[in-house]
Amino acid sequence: MSKTAIVVLSEPKAGSEEALGRVFNALAAAYDFKEANEDVKIIFQGAGTRWPEVLQQESHPGNALYKAVEDKIEGISCGCADVFGANPSGLDLVKDNKIPGTTGLSSFFKLQKEGYSIITF
Repeated sequence: MSKTAIVVLSEPKAGSEEALGRVFNALAAAYDFKEANEDVKIIFQGAGTRWPEVLQQESHPGNALYKAVEDKIEGISCGCADVFGANPSGLDLVKDNKIPGTTGLSSFFKLQKEGYSIITF
C-alpha cells in the first residue's frame, strides 16, 4: 500500500484559474488515491490554509470534490494559518514542526520518515 501526503500551497485570494486548477487537481489526486483504497492525507499549508473556508461554500465549483475527500484532510498548518489569517474552519491544526517564532507547521520530515510520498500543489 502506498502512502501519499498531498500538500496544498496555492493561494485562493489570487482568484486565478491557475490557483483553482492547483487545488482542484490536489483534491482530484486525493480522490484518486482514496478510491484505490490507498493511504492518503491532505494538508493545507502556507497561503493554502485559506482554501478550506472557500471550498466549504456550497456555491464553489470545488465543493463537491472537497466534500468527497474531506475525511482525508489531516488539517491545516497552525503557524501558516496564523501568518495568513486563515480560519481553521473546524479542521485540526497541524504543528509537528516546531519552527521558532511560530505555533508550529506540518513536518515534511515526519511525513517522509513515516513513509509518505509528498506531492505539493
